Amino acid sequence: MYVIGLTGGIGSGKTMATDHFARLGITIVDADLASRVVVEPGQPALAEIAGHFGPDVLLADGRLNRPRLREIVFADPAARQALEQITHPRIAAEIVRQLGVSRSPYTILVSPLLFESSQHRFAQRTLLIDASEELQRQRAASRDGVSEEQIAAIMAAQMSRDSRRQRADDILSNDGDPAHLHAAVEALHARYLELAREHG
Repeated sequence: MYVIGLTGGIGSGKTMATDHFARLGITIVDADLASRVVVEPGQPALAEIAGHFGPDVLLADGRLNRPRLREIVFADPAARQALEQITHPRIAAEIVRQLGVSRSPYTILVSPLLFESSQHRFAQRTLLIDASEELQRQRAASRDGVSEEQIAAIMAAQMSRDSRRQRADDILSNDGDPAHLHAAVEALHARYLELAREHG
């Protein structure tokens, strides 16, 4: 199994890139979706989160109150660490399960915290979708309706743009032109097919 770890800061255009890889027939394993699966009602992680953070992190129907939990963990590094200790091992197990059932020539693991969470160890190669911090802020604000303070907190919690650039094997600059992004994805796709064949 040849795995490309794809990452980028908030608003960098990861989804636009992975959507195009998917159109080219590549399986996308999304760490954010895996993180949602492990906290669904009935999952052990959800009971543990409620036990640690208190009942107000649950909605009336028993599901996770994400905005409330986000407020708590972005305001307190120790709280974020506690949440990560509960969820990260389970997220890793779910990622491994999803990678194991992929049948495309290579698989993309997309994770905003690829380097921070050590999920990069699942990948043979890493790809950074890169955009200026100004562009990231604009996109995140218009797309998510998130406050500037929350965007700043999310960006502060993520690895710096420079550090990501130093660690990535490949960098795709996403300046906002979809045609440029699609062409760059197609060029990388051809390269990754070649690498996957060599790896296999």
